[in-house]
Amino acid sequence: MAKGKTTLFFCQNCGYESAKWQGQCPGCHEWNTFVEEPTVKGGSSVKRKSTVSGVKPVQLSHISTDEEQRISSGIRELDRVLGGGIVSGSLMLVGGDPGIGKSTLLLQVCYHLTEKKHKVLYVSGEESAQQIKLRAKRIGEFNEDLLILCETNLDSVRETIEQLRPEIAVIDSIQTMYNENVASAPGSVSQVRESTGVFMQIAKGMNISVFIVGHVTKEGVVAGPRVLEHMVDTVLYFEGDRYASYRILRGVKNRFGSTNEIGVFEMSQNGLREVANPSEYMLDGKPVNASGSVVACSMEGTRPILIEIQALVCQSNLPMPRRTTAGTDFNRVNLLLAVLEKRAGMHLSACDVYVNIAGGIRMTEPAIDLGLILAVVSSFKDIVIDEKTIAFGEVGLSGEIRSVNMAQQRVQEAKKLGFETILMPKVSMKAITKTEGIRIIGLETVRDAVQYLMSEKNCC
Repeated sequence: MAKGKTTLFFCQNCGYESAKWQGQCPGCHEWNTFVEEPTVKGGSSVKRKSTVSGVKPVQLSHISTDEEQRISSGIRELDRVLGGGIVSGSLMLVGGDPGIGKSTLLLQVCYHLTEKKHKVLYVSGEESAQQIKLRAKRIGEFNEDLLILCETNLDSVRETIEQLRPEIAVIDSIQTMYNENVASAPGSVSQVRESTGVFMQIAKGMNISVFIVGHVTKEGVVAGPRVLEHMVDTVLYFEGDRYASYRILRGVKNRFGSTNEIGVFEMSQNGLREVANPSEYMLDGKPVNASGSVVACSMEGTRPILIEIQALVCQSNLPMPRRTTAGTDFNRVNLLLAVLEKRAGMHLSACDVYVNIAGGIRMTEPAIDLGLILAVVSSFKDIVIDEKTIAFGEVGLSGEIRSVNMAQQRVQEAKKLGFETILMPKVSMKAITKTEGIRIIGLETVRDAVQYLMSEKNCC
């Protein structure tokens, strides 16, 4: 009997199915996310080949934690974000803007893995084998352990993986894969969901580590249903301006490690280069004897990163003065400006305020609040802050400077880079051991910070 075709509507955010178009999704309550896709009636009769067979339940007490095997990717920054290396049988999603360097990063991972005699299969649905070869020449000479497959048919890719049995497989990208049993076009909600389900079965059933590359939407999230991120073990986002040289790899989901770690890379002619000391890299080019500039310390996982916060405050002729931020939360900056108005008596309501995190990196940790306050005051009063001074601390609505975690690590990082004065919450000083060669000043309120800058002794 011929199978009839029908039409369903799918939510691009959560995958909710509906027989008719709806303005708001009943599942995730997002607006204008429904797309129309044809489906096949009687699709449940299609037999799917399963890669898992003979699986029996086992007692939890009999499972050994020593069975978790990690493979080093050869890139320390990537291993840091993954929690120590690639876990065998894991499914990892790598997302990022077009041209950011996702394929280059994974090709470099393949290079290091094949050097250690790991068998790797690179499946490309977007580039030809010749194009991959041209890009690989910039990285190095690959050996015979790297196999290239240019294919978009999901059944062909699955059969190839079952025959070759590689240790690691790279799928570039998931939006190009299509299943013949699904009537919709490649890249649609149904195709992405079905393709990811197949690769999840391959990863778990054959104990193969699978990297899948995902495109991102204009909102900056991975294209396809939201369930895609729930299905995988690890979600990595590659961030940064494609026209700048730096890149940041951030883990937003990781079943095998922390989600607070980041990896910093620099794009070079020969591919991505690891940045071993991000603080030194971020402070490169800091202006000398310029007001409105201060160095703050933010923690990304267990790594302290020093950043330069810049502020520009000037008189405004507009009925509503401008507030512009780059690299930090806009609402947080407005909150801190209100604290300065109320608690420190600084009249900023008639001024335009521009705040920037130099280098293009984005930081939202509350510990940079004190640095933001000092940068705004420095620009408003035209006071130059000593370039050997660093600040960190959270600011509350009452004007108090609250404690932050890992204060000792922040102090050690500042000392390592040659800073001589640290402005920090007074309540956090009890967690600091005696440190030679650096002066630590504890501040209780925002007014104390303003008075410190206004004192003639500290003005440059």
